Amino acid sequence: MDGITFGRVTVTLPHLNEPGLYLSNVTTLDSARGIVQDFQYGDADLRVLDLAETRLITGRISNVRADRVQLDQVRLDSVEFDTCDLAAARITDSKLSRVVFRNCKIMGAGLNGVTLDNVLFDNCKLDYTTFEQIRAAGAVVFSKCGLTEASFTSCDLGGAVLDTCNLRLAEFGRGKYQGLDLRRNDLTALRGVANLGKVLIDRTQQAELAEALIAELDVTFAETLDDR
Repeated sequence: MDGITFGRVTVTLPHLNEPGLYLSNVTTLDSARGIVQDFQYGDADLRVLDLAETRLITGRISNVRADRVQLDQVRLDSVEFDTCDLAAARITDSKLSRVVFRNCKIMGAGLNGVTLDNVLFDNCKLDYTTFEQIRAAGAVVFSKCGLTEASFTSCDLGGAVLDTCNLRLAEFGRGKYQGLDLRRNDLTALRGVANLGKVLIDRTQQAELAEALIAELDVTFAETLDDR
């Protein structure tokens, strides 16, 4: 397995080019057995991608576009998504282990009850996506991702990393964020700052968090009253 380090966290990724590994081309991710293994699936334009109680093991999914995506009770192990358009995807009650999403569009999606273990979102568009009851069971990294107006609710993201992401109006509801690494991000337009206890930032970001908190509290400055 390959590993990439971000700050204090190293993400273990699928190594799909190791000697002796052969990925068979498949025309669908459905299987009567509920398992698809050692596969390669790509260059597909789908109306619906609907998987339930399915396990995908050791494979690459590339250049796939789907109008509607529903993944329910799915287990992904050692899978790479490359340049896929999965906008408005719904992923529920699933577990992702050693998975990378690279150059993918997953805007307006909804992830609910998903466990992430060594998962990397690399240069992905996740704007307007809702993350609810997401648990980081291992390393989780969002690198160079768009997370504009994304929302995190009841999530356990302790130790996860957000690296050089667009967090404009991203909202953090109540959850567990101890050790969440927010360095190398602009925090001035975050929402839910009061819920981010014990996160990791640089000293230079103190003013950014303060600005975000002031905006959220909608305070009135006395001098503006005097001007009136």
